[in-house]
Amino acid sequence: MAKRTQSVVSIKEPALIALDALRSHKLRSFLTLLGVILAVFTLLLVVSLVSGSNKYIADKVANFGANVFIVAQYPIVTSQEEFLRLQHRNRIVTWEDYEFVRDNMGLAKNVGFRQRRVVKGKYKNKDMDEVTLIGVTANMGVIGLQEPEFGRYVTDADNEHRADVVMIGHEVAKHLFEGENPMGKTVTLDGKPYEVVGIAKELGTTFGQSQDAFAIIPVMSYRKYYGTLESGAIQVQAARQEWMQAAEDESRQLMRAHRHIGPKDDDNFGVIEPSAVMGLWEKLTGNLAFASVVVVSVFLVIAGIVIMNVMLASVTERTREIGVRKSLGATRRDVLLQFLVEASVMAAVGGMIGVAGAYGASFLIDAFTPLPMHVPLYWVAACVSVSSIIGMVSGVYPAHKASKLDPIEALRFEI
Repeated sequence: MAKRTQSVVSIKEPALIALDALRSHKLRSFLTLLGVILAVFTLLLVVSLVSGSNKYIADKVANFGANVFIVAQYPIVTSQEEFLRLQHRNRIVTWEDYEFVRDNMGLAKNVGFRQRRVVKGKYKNKDMDEVTLIGVTANMGVIGLQEPEFGRYVTDADNEHRADVVMIGHEVAKHLFEGENPMGKTVTLDGKPYEVVGIAKELGTTFGQSQDAFAIIPVMSYRKYYGTLESGAIQVQAARQEWMQAAEDESRQLMRAHRHIGPKDDDNFGVIEPSAVMGLWEKLTGNLAFASVVVVSVFLVIAGIVIMNVMLASVTERTREIGVRKSLGATRRDVLLQFLVEASVMAAVGGMIGVAGAYGASFLIDAFTPLPMHVPLYWVAACVSVSSIIGMVSGVYPAHKASKLDPIEALRFEI
């Protein structure tokens, strides 16, 4: 028990000395810890951006609905060359493709179809230039993310009668009607009148772009006005989460069979799943994270060198103090521990300042810009821990030098 108490005291005392030194020489301390502060600040800010973006993309972009994937004309395309190649090979996704997949899927809970284009909206003397007009099957109300807040979604009866009805997004209702109740009113979309039968729940924004500037009509009404030569998208909702991959494979085989694609020929369509979207995004953000690690490593090397030089100066300034401590019974281990703890505490303080700065910057960026920020707590702990380790490593040589001082020579030393 006595040994444990002595160990605690020997760690607490140099920690307090380090904190007192930081308070006594504020400017020097700040300059000493600037490298650590910048390293932690930069790393945590980038991690916050990457983490926030990943969470945001998962919720807003890669979220097609519960257990939903999409069969479309193109897969995820990452280069212009690939897109040009697919343009010559891939065929549009037709209503007939949809019916074949819908009628033969065994692992799907729902199979829906949609088509879309950007049109101009108008109500009385108010215009809206970019409204995404979406023609849908009625079950897209179950599959997709757009849900009615007031009124209703498109129904099977609307499609059977090719009714000119529409459920408008929150942004369309706000922009065109400005406080007036849109229900039952007639809105013009691409020069064609539609009766408003529903107003969708607000979805919010994605990187500052509104996701509520849409108008949903029956897909048969869409095809009535725009014909059958546009590509659509088949949205498949797997019956269970664990069946997602099997359902994707089944839909791919059905599309290949319907299009008579040979066993050795490539798909002339794309299957897009949320994990593929997330994988592409994480690959992009991974490059950003790697670049930040390189920058942070440079900062940490500089910070370590600065801390080591400051600690060497501290050893010189406190030579007589070291001599007194040794003459009173302090061992080499005591002196070594003292300077290692001081260096670690100094660096840890720098890390905490960097964390506080990153937290503040993340809050401001999240509040006043479209960039989503999220500070993971385990990264905070990691940053402070790494700072302490850097300080300890940087303090090894000064601490070793201090521990080897001869007490008699140290007492005679004068600065």
